[in-house]
Amino acid sequence: MSIWEYANPKRFMQTSAWALPWVVGLTVLCLVVGLVWGFFFTPDDFRQGSTVKIIYLHVPSAMMAINAWVMMLVTSLIWIVRRHHVSALAAKAAAPVGLTFTLIALVTGALWGQPMWGTWWAWDPRLTSFLILTLFYLGYIALWAAIEDPDTAADLTSILCLVGSVFALLSRYAVNFWNQGLHQGASLSLDKEENVSDVFWLPLLVCIAGFVLLFITLVLMRTRTEIRARRLAALLARERVG
Repeated sequence: MSIWEYANPKRFMQTSAWALPWVVGLTVLCLVVGLVWGFFFTPDDFRQGSTVKIIYLHVPSAMMAINAWVMMLVTSLIWIVRRHHVSALAAKAAAPVGLTFTLIALVTGALWGQPMWGTWWAWDPRLTSFLILTLFYLGYIALWAAIEDPDTAADLTSILCLVGSVFALLSRYAVNFWNQGLHQGASLSLDKEENVSDVFWLPLLVCIAGFVLLFITLVLMRTRTEIRARRLAALLARERVG
């Protein structure tokens, strides 16, 4: 069976309808366990106190803000190369979800940064590139809304997604590119000798899994809505012609 079979709207609707209840259940389980574990059953940090617990919202949301754009990039490339409508609609569906994660990351970062840095905002390389990524999300969503023809909108938003991917990359690796700025490096990294303490690391992994599953759940639901809206628009157009 080829993976491209799922680009067929009917096959996608059937498969997603079967998968959604399972994904929703796992999402709720991971989020409840991770957040309750992290906020109520981990100690305060010896330097940061209770503010360290913002990590359970900030890190997963920041990761998903960037990875959502990467997902949009992949589906946009599939649209450009193979012209599969489900891929374009999946990218469109992911944008508001990614924007929400981006805003959560910015707000929680400000709440975390103020007691640590003494300021709500700094023109740090990672923070600045993340803000620009937010503007690209807004521009992407606005471009979809501004163009009536769906295929033209998919073409132009795919190009915008390619350009915005530069800032998604900068958001992820800004601390590595510039050895300056207030923002710390990655909390979780395979190439680091030491991550955060296990007492924080384990519930953080559960929270990250919950945010990944939440993203998948919302994108599947929104993509199904987009497919239904496309079908409804096609039926209305046929009735007007008839």
